[in-house]
Amino acid sequence: MSTSLTMSFRRKSIAFRASSMSKQLIRIHLAILAMALLLPEALPQAPAARSQTAQGELGAQADSERRRRRPPDPFAGQKRIRALVITGGCCHDYAGETKILMDIMASEAPVDWTVMLEREGRSTWTRTKVRLYNQPNWSDGYDIVVHNECFANVDDAEFVRKIVAGHNSGLPAVVIHCSMHSYRALKSDEWREFLGVTTLRHTPQHRIAVQVKDANHPVMKGFPQAWVTPMDELYIIERLWPAARPLATAVDPQSGSEYPIVWTNDYHGARVFGTTLGHGPTTWDDPTFQDLLVRGFKWAVDRQ
Repeated sequence: MSTSLTMSFRRKSIAFRASSMSKQLIRIHLAILAMALLLPEALPQAPAARSQTAQGELGAQADSERRRRRPPDPFAGQKRIRALVITGGCCHDYAGETKILMDIMASEAPVDWTVMLEREGRSTWTRTKVRLYNQPNWSDGYDIVVHNECFANVDDAEFVRKIVAGHNSGLPAVVIHCSMHSYRALKSDEWREFLGVTTLRHTPQHRIAVQVKDANHPVMKGFPQAWVTPMDELYIIERLWPAARPLATAVDPQSGSEYPIVWTNDYHGARVFGTTLGHGPTTWDDPTFQDLLVRGFKWAVDRQ
């Protein structure tokens, strides 16, 4: 075959292949076009953008659903109790005890808490004077004061008069454990009359067998008749004041003497609930002791 014929054949062969490829490309393009036309029908349609009105309605429905799922307020319609806790001083975990008190009351009454925790150094804590007490009308605006303080060596009578003056108009109180030994260096009895008991010392720690003396009192209704505390201190009560009423007692195993450990007091019309129990965390963690605090708090504010 000549060179010219060979080149002519090659040109024809290339042209044929190009023609064949063009036809294939056309077929591919047609197939793609057909698929593009069919896709809107085959695929799910994207939702149209909602109007602002529709979105607002959906938001309102979601808020309503959240409100519906929220548990109802068990204290709806009840007046909230404004409670002040004054605490700190020697020997105890006052921050932890305050948290326990707040936690156990959370399901029992609608309480708004204010806490005054004195944190002066260990070398002076028995002589600390709570700064709040120096403010005029320090107790104004509260429905109850919880005294869980331990400042044994404060002997300033004028200062202590400022404390009890906060309750002279009938403001209720709960007094716990070492509060009974606060201000014990004081020669006069302002604080002791407010508490309803006079005590200057306690026994070694032991498990205290509690004897219920007034099972019909609101604080003691349903209280266990044979409760023995965790390790705690039995305070030696030298005097129960005339307006105080013992609700439970215990016997000192060494001397055989019996002392109040739970009581109520009427201080110039103020309801005072007191207990000398509560020395350590095992008592504070005890469900019976916690229930006692709840009952005493609710009695003091007349919410039994």
